[in-house]
Amino acid sequence: MQAGRAVFLRLFVSLAVLGGTYYGLAVFLGRHVPSNTHVDGIAIGGMSPEAATVTLERVLATRVSRPVHIETPSRTVDIDPGTGGLKADLAATLSDLSGFTLDPAEMWAHLTGGEDQPLKISVDRARLTAAVKEVARAVDYPVKEGSITFSGGKATAVVSAPGSAVNVPDTADLVASGWPGRQVVKAVMTVTEPKVSAAEVNRATREFAVPAMSGPVRVVAGRTTVTLQPAQYAPALSMVPDGTGTLRPGIDAPGLLAVIRAVAPGIVRVPVDATVRLVAGEPKVVPAVVGLTFDEPAARAALLAALTSRTRTATITLVPLQPTVTTAMAQGWGVKEEISTFTTSFSVNPPRTNNIRIAARTLNGTLIRPGEQFSLNGRLGPRTPAKGYQQAPVINAGRLVKGYGGGVSQVSTTTFNAAFFAGVRIERHTPHSFYISRYPEGREATVSWPDVDQVWTNDTGFGILIDAHVSANDITVAFFGTKVWDIEAVKGPRRNVVQPRKITDASPSCVPQSPTPGFDVTVSRIFRKSGVGGAPVKTSIFRTHYLPEDNVACTHPAAG
Repeated sequence: MQAGRAVFLRLFVSLAVLGGTYYGLAVFLGRHVPSNTHVDGIAIGGMSPEAATVTLERVLATRVSRPVHIETPSRTVDIDPGTGGLKADLAATLSDLSGFTLDPAEMWAHLTGGEDQPLKISVDRARLTAAVKEVARAVDYPVKEGSITFSGGKATAVVSAPGSAVNVPDTADLVASGWPGRQVVKAVMTVTEPKVSAAEVNRATREFAVPAMSGPVRVVAGRTTVTLQPAQYAPALSMVPDGTGTLRPGIDAPGLLAVIRAVAPGIVRVPVDATVRLVAGEPKVVPAVVGLTFDEPAARAALLAALTSRTRTATITLVPLQPTVTTAMAQGWGVKEEISTFTTSFSVNPPRTNNIRIAARTLNGTLIRPGEQFSLNGRLGPRTPAKGYQQAPVINAGRLVKGYGGGVSQVSTTTFNAAFFAGVRIERHTPHSFYISRYPEGREATVSWPDVDQVWTNDTGFGILIDAHVSANDITVAFFGTKVWDIEAVKGPRRNVVQPRKITDASPSCVPQSPTPGFDVTVSRIFRKSGVGGAPVKTSIFRTHYLPEDNVACTHPAAG
């Protein structure tokens, strides 16, 4: 009985040892790559996944970094694998080569088997496509259709040539399927054959190009006859495909007509718009002038026909060209009388006076049509030395400084008051930061390029002609149109008066200032129907806040 138990115990222990050994072997094998395993020719059999990864990274490092050479018929272009989104995926490659199992057949195969495994890769398709497109941009060339060019009085035949382009999707597939083992990939190309045959080029040369260049062409326009040599009209000719493989003659009519105008300047006449100007102080309509030009479609047909005709003569029809602004339109603007005028005076300061004269000269003669918006900056543009403007005092942050165009604000204020009394709709204006005694309180407007502007809309229903001129130390701006309103300006008392400070400035850029208090003031613009009088029709309010102008004394010898 005891002997039987001992035998059973020994058998149980033996089986337990054998089972433990088997299990331990299964664990060991599950943590290693099968024997005799290769990945892309690299031996990793019997290694742990970690050791296999290190081995593959080391051996593949050079292989996966080499550029892929894309061969095209014209040249070879390289793609960097990283730029092209190509990457060796070692985790996916090794994922199925290890793992725990108790199946004796699988364990035996693990010990004795193993096989060649492919290297798995990851492909960023968007990046690969972009890389192949870069190759295509470098090597693609479009189909060249045959044509005939004309230059220097000669015709030159251009032979057709097929186009070639990389088929991006198919070429990207080849790169992805062969990497990293295939370092050279022959690009898949798409060839486009031209539609224009050599025979068609020969026909067009014989039937049109040669006759067209065979001698001069006479152009008859009205009573004028012009003779053009082939060298003169050749640049305007062309022969290009019509889409069916046939070359058709073409002519750049505007270009050829420009040549004709250069040879005979009086053959055409540019139309002149009607306008309104002051004549002896009175507004007068300057009539429009009808122009004369070519009938371009008919001229194109006549010129093409003449190039292969026996007489080589093209008769071109001249047609009237109407002006944009007719005399009737200008008369309808109703610019017939002075509707407002305003004058301001200025002291002697040559640079400032120079700037006022330039701005007044630029403004003079401006015509604002009914409903049109006026911008003083838009009319004067930047005040630059190239236009003749000089440096003169301007206000900046409450102080006088030197700046190009100083004084133009006086032109603005004078214009603003003419607009005020004309009754136009004032959209935008900016008073000076402190009060200047030569201007009416609350009725003035500074200007600065490009942001501080004077803008108003001519809502009188008639045109407005601006007359601006400088006489001695005065500038006058008058508006001419049809008087609609009698305007009365009513100024309220000064409010919130603030006294100026006294400042001593030793800087060489200092500009002296006379003291003026700061204050608030309100001006009402009262509208009455012109010539009728009676009760006001409407009133608009202008509220102005002036800072005090400090008393600035300059002590530097170079200041002022």
